[in-house]
Amino acid sequence: MIIIADGGSTTVDWCLVDKGTVKKNITTKGANPFFRTTEDISVEIRKQLLPQLNGNKIEGIYFYGAGCAFPEKNKIVRDAIAANFDVENIEIYSDLLGAAVGLYGDKPGIACILGTGSNSCFYDGKNICENVSPLGFILGDEGSGAVLGRLFVGSCLKNQFGQEIKNEFLNYIQLSIPEILDRVYKQPLPNRFLASISPFIQANIHNDKIYQLVFNAFTDFFKKNVMQYDYKNYKVSFIGSVAYHFQDILKASAEALHIELGEIVQSPMEGLVRFYA
Repeated sequence: MIIIADGGSTTVDWCLVDKGTVKKNITTKGANPFFRTTEDISVEIRKQLLPQLNGNKIEGIYFYGAGCAFPEKNKIVRDAIAANFDVENIEIYSDLLGAAVGLYGDKPGIACILGTGSNSCFYDGKNICENVSPLGFILGDEGSGAVLGRLFVGSCLKNQFGQEIKNEFLNYIQLSIPEILDRVYKQPLPNRFLASISPFIQANIHNDKIYQLVFNAFTDFFKKNVMQYDYKNYKVSFIGSVAYHFQDILKASAEALHIELGEIVQSPMEGLVRFYA
């Protein structure tokens, strides 16, 4: 049996696979090595993942994760896994390569992620050939859940959506304005906190100003990222919860820019399992 992992900043989906057949899916907290240590991730694996494997012998672990694009960061995740598994074959790749393989297999195309964070690349069927750096949710991550949350909270608290939406949001989040500022500026993982606001944004997407905020964020993503690749000759496909749940607006933004979309799926796992089979 092997384990294929799709690691985002918010959650990691671990898939136990035997000869191309999925035996079990397990979800743990995110394992982005920019935000978590080896020890921290190791404890999570030991307490939340191992008990659910029921002693099955694992022959290989293939981890595709957010933040896993640099050798020193990949080592953090690899060491955490190695501390819990007696497995020689532990391979760590970026979540972006996971998205590309999951979407295209061995075919070329433009692969994008819109989840807690965002990213994009041109994939030639084997490797990532071009990548516009996402730069994180403060400097970049256009169209991501974290950025949608940041844009929404900033506008909402500055009374851009009206008092009714503001009151509904404060009731939804169950935090005072000073507490919201504390979560963003002083508490760990502000990107996750901001991304957690996406369901409220989706529930109020009928508001013209909120719709326009999301539409503009996606347009920003396309212009600053996708349009730097050969988008006129290759389809653009998406993975991630934000892309999936806001796909109507994503399609409208792409159409306005004359960009042809391919697949929009929530997770690369089905494609990854098919690839390893």
